Amino acid sequence: MIIAFSVAPALTTTPDAEMSDAVAQAVRIVRESGLPNETNAMFTLVEGEWDEVMDVVKRATAAVCAVSPRVSLVLKADIRPGYEDQLHQKVESLEKHLQ
Repeated sequence: MIIAFSVAPALTTTPDAEMSDAVAQAVRIVRESGLPNETNAMFTLVEGEWDEVMDVVKRATAAVCAVSPRVSLVLKADIRPGYEDQLHQKVESLEKHLQ
């Protein structure tokens, strides 16, 4: 499965520097997980089995909760048992159609 998620302090009064630091702490947890992942301007994607991916999302969210009394979490899942490396395969399929 692939999870696309975004987690950040929800308070609009949180200074940008503090917000980016909190998000960086969450992304660090994802990167240290060893699971395939990518981060872009809007989301972090993580690929793996349900329990391991959800554990990473939970720990990343907890890291933001540790520095903010209110947290926003957006999550989208592509659940497709039996498929691996979909982080790359889905993009490669799209690129073939764009040629």
